[in-house]
Amino acid sequence: MKNGVVIVGAGHAGVQAAASLREEAYDGPVILIGDETDLPYHKPPLSKTFIKDTEAKPQPLRGEAFYTGSAVDFRPGVRINRIDTGNRSLEIAGGGALAFDHLILATGSRPRMLPLPGSDLSGVLSLRSLNDARLIRELSARSDDVVILGGGFIGLEIAATLRAAGRTVTVVEAVDRLLGRAVAPVVASHVRQRLEATGVRILTGTSIARLEGENGHVSAAVTSTGERLPARMVIVGIGAVPNVELAESAGLATANGIRVDHQMRSSVPEVLAIGDAASYRHWFTGADVRLESVQNATDQARLAARTIVGHADDYSAVPWFWSDIGDMKLQMVGLTAGGDSHVVLGDLPDNKFSIYHYSGDRLLGIESVNRPGDHMLGRKMLGAGFSPTPETIAAGPDGLKAALAAFLEKEPSRAAG
Repeated sequence: MKNGVVIVGAGHAGVQAAASLREEAYDGPVILIGDETDLPYHKPPLSKTFIKDTEAKPQPLRGEAFYTGSAVDFRPGVRINRIDTGNRSLEIAGGGALAFDHLILATGSRPRMLPLPGSDLSGVLSLRSLNDARLIRELSARSDDVVILGGGFIGLEIAATLRAAGRTVTVVEAVDRLLGRAVAPVVASHVRQRLEATGVRILTGTSIARLEGENGHVSAAVTSTGERLPARMVIVGIGAVPNVELAESAGLATANGIRVDHQMRSSVPEVLAIGDAASYRHWFTGADVRLESVQNATDQARLAARTIVGHADDYSAVPWFWSDIGDMKLQMVGLTAGGDSHVVLGDLPDNKFSIYHYSGDRLLGIESVNRPGDHMLGRKMLGAGFSPTPETIAAGPDGLKAALAAFLEKEPSRAAG
């Protein structure tokens, strides 16, 4: 193992992979390559505290001392042009090559481009990086009118943040409800109601025909019906696409991401892929998925490190997600596609409730608003493979805890799930 492990991508997945290799006692070289020049940072705060507070600093994933203390060779501001899988080497942009024994691709995803007239105007932005957040923060300070294209998590988080800062905010979503397939309609409706109560204008089932500008800067978004929405800033949040170009050009199998097996190996076994860019057959649903979450990124990174040092564990982490939108903390656990019934626990008017989704008598997942206890208990239940009856759920958290404890007493091997 003279060339060690090279990790391309210094986000949550890449940094965790470097840390986990050392935790797994890997003693070869570990090289972490990032195309940004900043120390790797937490991304979730960028759409919230960072853009509203001019004094906010990025939150490092690890301090500088981690990289030197763990003998991780962090190389910021480096881009890779090509992977040579036959010779196990990388071609570095600007010249030079870098050999590897194992390669971990943690290349993430990027915002989907906006194919609209006027999308190249100044003031049309998207949020994926720290530099993007800096631009949004700077421009929002002098932009009274903001239009956000896309009613997903990122767009709604930004909408709530900028509205709280006094901006006039309009969200435009092409389909007929917010949050698409991310949450149940009842949760999406609740989020819309709470945002509209703060003054955010929300247009669903509406598309944008073009963006207009003055002196090269955006001035309005024009809907397909001809309504002109004033805007000194337009934020595009219409989804993300995986960064698979390096993998594709190297001949790795791809399908909505870089295809990996249950140990995170690509179609070239010495090359692994993790995080937003990885596509795999999910253990819980049996379907092919590509998940964009911090949990997925870090858990896959830990597993990739174990694969490299010789373990043969299958990926079996319970997926969970979260989003802070105004006064709503949304927490989701499991994958609820294919559900045919649900049970509501809590009170929607109080802004504290959970939706338990079922397929037949199998619990698929839970969506919670301001009920973190339900979420944490749900992670334990799904990890153990425990599906409570709707009657048990209706009895409340104490009944659920007792039922889970009884289940684990009969099935102690499930407790580690």
